[in-house]
Formats: sequence, C-alpha cells, structure tokens
Amino acid sequence: MCICFFAGVHSITTVSEVSVKTGKSISIPCLYESKYKNHVKYLCEGSKWRSCSDVVKTNTADPSGKYSISDDKNQFIFTVTINNLTNENTDYWCVVEINNGPDYGENFQLSVTSGTPSLYVDHQRITGYIGESTTIRCHHSYSGEMKWCRLGRNCVTGSSGSIDGTTVTTYMRDPNVFTVTMSELQSEDSGWYWCAEGDIQIPVYLTVTEKPITTTAHTFTGDGTVTTLKNKQQRASFDLKTLIIRLSVLIFIVIVVLFIWLILRHKQRKADSSATAMVSYIDLCSSGHSVQIQLSGIISIL
Repeated sequence: MCICFFAGVHSITTVSEVSVKTGKSISIPCLYESKYKNHVKYLCEGSKWRSCSDVVKTNTADPSGKYSISDDKNQFIFTVTINNLTNENTDYWCVVEINNGPDYGENFQLSVTSGTPSLYVDHQRITGYIGESTTIRCHHSYSGEMKWCRLGRNCVTGSSGSIDGTTVTTYMRDPNVFTVTMSELQSEDSGWYWCAEGDIQIPVYLTVTEKPITTTAHTFTGDGTVTTLKNKQQRASFDLKTLIIRLSVLIFIVIVVLFIWLILRHKQRKADSSATAMVSYIDLCSSGHSVQIQLSGIISIL
C-alpha cells in the first residue's frame, strides 16, 4: 500500500521527535482532517514510507499487545500507543487510509534512551477541573526556548498567553523545569497538548471535567486528635464500617442472650424433671404406707 508524504500538505499533524526511556510506553496523537473521519487509520513502522510495515490499524488489533490505536472522531485525532520501548523502535508514520488512492502519512521519530529522556513530563495524561487551574511540569536537559502548544492550534512561547481563550502562564524558576499553568479551565480545553524544546516534543493529554462534590466531617478520638474525612467516598466507607461493627455487636449480644436462655431452659427442664420424680416417689411411698396400714389392720383382726 502506497503511503505518500508531501511537504507542506498538512493532512495529518503530529509530533516530530519524542525522547523516551527504554521499557516505557508512549502515546502519540495524530490529528487528521475532518473529511477522513470514517477512514481507517494505522501506524506504520520504518524510516522510509515506501517500505514501512503496518503494525496496528483501527479495524485490526495488534495481537502482541505491543501497539494499540484509538480514534476520537469528535476531535479528529487518532492516538497510537507503543509499549515496552526498545532502541529499535525509532521511526513511525501516522497514516490515513485512502480508498482508491495513495494513503496520507506523517512521520515521527522516537529517541529511545536507557538514561533520562531529554524532555519528559511527570504524567502524560492529567485531569483538570472546570473553573480551576492545572499545572504541568516539563523536565528538560538543555537550555533553549520552551513552548506549550495545543495539537493543531497555537503555541505560547513567552511567560504568558492564551490557547483557545484559556489563559496560559509559564515560568522556569526551578532548574531544568518548564512549568505551565492553565487557568479557568473549560470542558472544551480537553485534548492533546505538548511541551516543546526545539525539535523535541512530549505530548500531554488533558481531561477537563466537573470536580467531584466533597464534604468535610470530623471525628474525635480518645486521645484528642481529630480525623477529617474529605469526601463522600471516605464518609461512605466510614459509615459502612460503623454499620458493620454495630451489626456485629448486635449479633454477638443476640447469640449471648440466646445461649443464656438455652442454659436456663435446660436447668428449668432438669428442675421440672427432678420435681416430677420427687412427687412420684412421694406418691409411691404414700401408697406403700397405706398398704402397710391395711395389712396391719387385717393382722389385728385375725
């Protein structure tokens, strides 16, 4: 299958080079034109597009688990993930399959190292909350201009700027750390971004969602300390534990009461049995005495 790459034609937009660590995983976003929404997308491995090999497609899974691919047809981005990286995993192509014509592809390279990558983030996927801020720390090894970009959109290169109306501030107070803060987040800010230093980039996926409702409760312990429960899940867990403890105590009390009742009932039955036996013995004795009296009377007559 022919893959055509034309300079200046932006049918697919992706990173150019990413520094990664041996044995780790990396996710790469590939932005495509909306007209390719329902086309098959795939990842091709090899330095030359004419000879690269398909490794995973959106309509065919990779049985080895080395590669995976997903397609977000709302944002027109398909994402490829490469696991257990080795120094042989260096050249790839993001490709859109074209029916009855040459496929469109865009090349990216991975610089796989056993040491610390030249540019990396603490987490490649992060979560922010609507109306709040989120901070990303981009660790880098070289001194040079740093920038924060959104895939297919604009970049912020100075100390402040905006992307799609969201305020972005950056600073480099810590050595070799480029810190990015995005403020007043909106759900529309969800998507792929990247830190860039020269030709090296590291993609970051931001998910913006509603902040979970939290509650605060205080429990006082015997030693005077205060335990604070900061969310409903913790509170529910605490209530469940309390309920279990109370039920356990109640069951224990019921078992003890039942045991005592059985013992008392057993003793009562023994007492009743002894009383019955005693009455029978007395009756027997009384009957014997009457017989003896009658016998004595007969003897006297005789």
